[in-house]
Amino acid sequence: MLSIIQAAGWPIWPLILCSVLALAIIGERLWSLRQNVVLPKNMLNHAMQAYRQNGATPQLLSQLAATAPLGQILAAGLSQEKNSPAVMREAIEEAGHVVSLELERFLTSLGTIAAISPLLGLFGTVIGMIEIFGSQGPQGSNPLALAQGISIALYNTAFGLVVAVPSMVFYRYFRAKVDALMVEMQMQAVKLVELVHGERSA
Repeated sequence: MLSIIQAAGWPIWPLILCSVLALAIIGERLWSLRQNVVLPKNMLNHAMQAYRQNGATPQLLSQLAATAPLGQILAAGLSQEKNSPAVMREAIEEAGHVVSLELERFLTSLGTIAAISPLLGLFGTVIGMIEIFGSQGPQGSNPLALAQGISIALYNTAFGLVVAVPSMVFYRYFRAKVDALMVEMQMQAVKLVELVHGERSA
């Protein structure tokens, strides 16, 4: 691996940095966007049971908000339980925007890495081409400089694609997953409003 980095020259280092950042973001998002972390099973049922027993107490609201992103949305709705369904839905919508931003954290950075990695690879290719042209002299070409230029050009192009493709795949995957999670949370929040105001039976 070290020999490849040496052959690729200094333009490879920005790509290595991008690859490390991409791996860190992918690992963090895989851990944070797990279904049982964002949407714990039966959370709405447990929240309604506690609400029917003691009402929307500060303890219940703080416990819900600290448990999971879904809990933040449910807590926002229950905090307005004495108001009309429209007010509850507005509070839920506002909380949903905050939760959505939390779930999309670092995704813009991952998308940026996916977009710029091929360009960084292209930059390395240009540097390699400059090395190739620089190897030409009055006495002919310098084989060592020519080989170095070819290595820089090819390795950077390849590594740029190696970084960009998985980054783009995971970026699209995470965006779709966040959208699906938000739809599910919205459905549960609507059910909460209907349960609190007697529009739906448990």
